[in-house]
Amino acid sequence: MPAGCLPGGAEAGGRRVGFRGLGPPGPGRGSGGGGGSAGRRRAGGGVAPAAGPGRGAGSRGASTLVGMAPRMTRPVGSPTRGTTNPNRLRRMDRWIADAHGADLRRADAPPVAVDLGYGAAPWTAVELLDRLRRDADPRTRVVGVEIDPARVAAARPYAREGLSFAHGGFEVPVDGPVALIRAANVLRQYDEEQVADVWGRLCGRLAARGGLLVEGTCDEIGRRHVWVALGPEGPRTVTFATRLGSLERPSDLAERLPKALIHRNVPGEPVHAFLRDFDRAWAAAAPYASLGARQRWIATASSLAGDWPLTDGRRRWRQGELTVRWDALAPRGWSTASG
Repeated sequence: MPAGCLPGGAEAGGRRVGFRGLGPPGPGRGSGGGGGSAGRRRAGGGVAPAAGPGRGAGSRGASTLVGMAPRMTRPVGSPTRGTTNPNRLRRMDRWIADAHGADLRRADAPPVAVDLGYGAAPWTAVELLDRLRRDADPRTRVVGVEIDPARVAAARPYAREGLSFAHGGFEVPVDGPVALIRAANVLRQYDEEQVADVWGRLCGRLAARGGLLVEGTCDEIGRRHVWVALGPEGPRTVTFATRLGSLERPSDLAERLPKALIHRNVPGEPVHAFLRDFDRAWAAAAPYASLGARQRWIATASSLAGDWPLTDGRRRWRQGELTVRWDALAPRGWSTASG
């Protein structure tokens, strides 16, 4: 297995970064949250490549704007269900453009963003290009990466200047480090014990300066979304985002927690305590409901900030978002170590 693929020491833009805390991958099937086959296990841990052809498939009939790294082995990972919808990832995209736009603009070369596991149709890759070029950096290039070659073939007619498609998985078949990897609704089917390995692989593909991985889960129409933001060094923050009019209480978002957290929403775990306090603050802010759900959310976040390390403020709270430091929600026993 190439360097940078295991939690013990992933290569990140020339630096090594380790991930520890979830233990070695196990053979069991995950419970809940859209479980599925997580692929065969390699001896000593790691995700065995899914069956399928190993040849890359980029867009044909369009200019090749991003070089595809030569692949000596089959893609790493296994296919997702492929469920996708137009505009499903709008909340994540808006957050990326706001939080990461400055880093994209500072890049010397046109930044490359990867939409990893875009699904049965390329809508999310098309939208990511449009939103990043409009709201972050007009030089941005997007590569949609799918492990299912049939999905890559179906996406080819949508390739255009700045947008291409490639056959691959967690190895990310793009030349050189990338500025952004967005992996939405991809790890849901994997075991919790595999998350650190996958994060290590993906963080190892990020640019050492300003690279960002955003990994999370949302519902089918994008009204409720929770994601983790990671740099080359590892996880940084967790963001909760919702259409406020659809929310009865903040803990409704628990069913959309990323795989690293969804099975830890039990008493004694930090994420459970956070959601409990989130609900209590929401209940205490009930008098603001007459002014609208947005004002109630802002009042809730302001109260929560007294006890939890929130990293955003009113401007993002108005969007139905709330971001908290990862180390405040990390599962018991989780740790990261830089090598």
